[in-house]
Parts: sequence; structure tokens; C-alpha cells
Amino acid sequence: MGSRTDILLISSDRAEDVRTSLPAAMAQPDAHVTVIDNGCRDGTAALAREAGAEVLTLRSRLTWCAANNAAIAHTAAPEVLLLNADCELAPDFLERTRPRLTEPNVGSVAPKLVRTLGPGRPLAEIDAAGMVIDRRRKNNLVAHGRFVGDYDRPGECFGADGAAALYRRQMLVDCAVDGQPFDEDFEKYASDVDLAWRAQLLGWRCAYEPAAIAWHVRSYGPSTRARVPAADRRAQFRNRYLMIVKNDRPGALARDLPLLAGYELLALGHVLLRERELLGGYREALERLPRARRARREIQRRRRAVAPLGLRPPGE
Repeated sequence: MGSRTDILLISSDRAEDVRTSLPAAMAQPDAHVTVIDNGCRDGTAALAREAGAEVLTLRSRLTWCAANNAAIAHTAAPEVLLLNADCELAPDFLERTRPRLTEPNVGSVAPKLVRTLGPGRPLAEIDAAGMVIDRRRKNNLVAHGRFVGDYDRPGECFGADGAAALYRRQMLVDCAVDGQPFDEDFEKYASDVDLAWRAQLLGWRCAYEPAAIAWHVRSYGPSTRARVPAADRRAQFRNRYLMIVKNDRPGALARDLPLLAGYELLALGHVLLRERELLGGYREALERLPRARRARREIQRRRRAVAPLGLRPPGE
């Protein structure tokens, strides 16, 4: 009989991080760990095999979305835990998250991610208590930088941050477009938000479970954005527009049009005056627009075919 959960730990030359995150993943009960060797030239594969994990070798370096899509297709357990190499699970992580997946229409579980600077260097701050998207259609981390003891009540949230997200496989199957749970046009940033938005449209919910802890080194977030390469900031900028095209609803857009128009003017002004390197994001969004529109048609077709429960537009 197979394991209940596939843990997919992705490494792109992150062997030093894998030294910490892999043992914690291997210690989870009733789970099968697959290390995604994403074109690595370091010791990732050797570390994984030594620990007894399966290795999925991707000969060339893929984007985060494409690599995780390949690993999801490669595995078959009813639960899928995506795990970044810089994220260390608490020993009872799956014990705490699994029960939430048994709740009606729950397709994903967001843990409490705690900020850390590396092994043995935790901060007394929350990294993320799930994700949120506001009425400007800006996605952000819930509670980033708040005291670690805050946000201690279970509940629901918009979606789970991809650094450590537990999914019901059936949700990933239901939400896949052209066989892709994660839209590979996004490459990485905001792809988890896009999936969460699509899941809501198709009737799935995300549970927030604060008793499930993982320690994460945040490479791109509100507190680190200034240090992020321009290409990554441009991708995040571009992907916001793709999310809107794919998932937003006409009524919600009409309701928020004044707010959105004001925000877009401010955003353009900021780009022209402060971050001209983001200008290319407009062009990149236009290049991907036809595929986003095709995805929207497919998502809306499926949405009409199901009876969603408890759907809420962003910001409500």
C-alpha cells in the first residue's frame, strides 16, 4: 500500500538547504519524499539518495512551476506537500495538517510559516499565515512580520504559500489547465496565488492551521523585496495581470473599478519614476495574454459545470 502523502522537495543547487530540510521531511509519518533535482550541479542528488529519498532528475533547469508540475505528474499519493529547500518542517507537521483536508471542500492547507535566517536562527516573527489578495488584486502574505504567537486560531484563508503547502491531489487535478496545476507562464512568483484563486472558483477551500509549523527563509516578500533581482520583481508585476485576466469576475471588477483605476495610475507612476526595469512586465503580460484568455474560458466552463460553495470575491 502506498504512502498517504507525497512530499515534493525542490532543489535548484540548494544542497546546503537540503541538508536541513530533507531530514525533517523524511521524519514525517506515512509520507514518501521525492527530491526534485532541478538541473542541479551540486550534491543534491547524492544527499537525497543517502537519506533514502527518491530522486526525480530533471536534466535541464526548469522553472519552479514546470518542475513542480513534473513532480506532481510523477507521483500518485492522494495528498501532495510542496516543499521548498529552504523550508524545515516541524516533526508533527503532517499530523497537524492532514485532518484539515478531511473537512468538506478543503483542498489545501496553509501552515504557520515562521521566519528564520537559517538552521538554528529562527526569528520571533511570522513569515506567512496563508496568503491574501486585496481589492486592488495585490497578493500578499498574511501576518508577515507579526509576532510568532499571533494568528493562533484555525480558520480559512485565501490560499497556501508554495514554500510549504499541503494539497489534496484531487484539487490539483480539478484545477489543472492543459495538464498544468501551476501555470507555467508564471514561472514562479504568484503561481500559488493563481492556483488558489482558480481553486476557489471551482468550489475548493483553503484551511489555515496554526498548529502546523515550518521554518522558512523568505527570499521574496515584503521585508526582502528591495534585494530581489529585477527579473523576479518584473515577473511578479506581470503575473498580477495574468491572474486578473484568468480568474476575475466581471461583477467584482465593476465594483472595484475606481479603486483599481487609481491603483494602476499610481503603479505606472511608480514604475516610471522608481522602477523602470518593471516596464517590460507590461510587454510580457501582453505576450502571454492569448494563453491567459484560453485558460479563462476553460476555467469559466468548469465553473459553470460545478456548484461552488461559499465563494467570495477578493477583498470581501
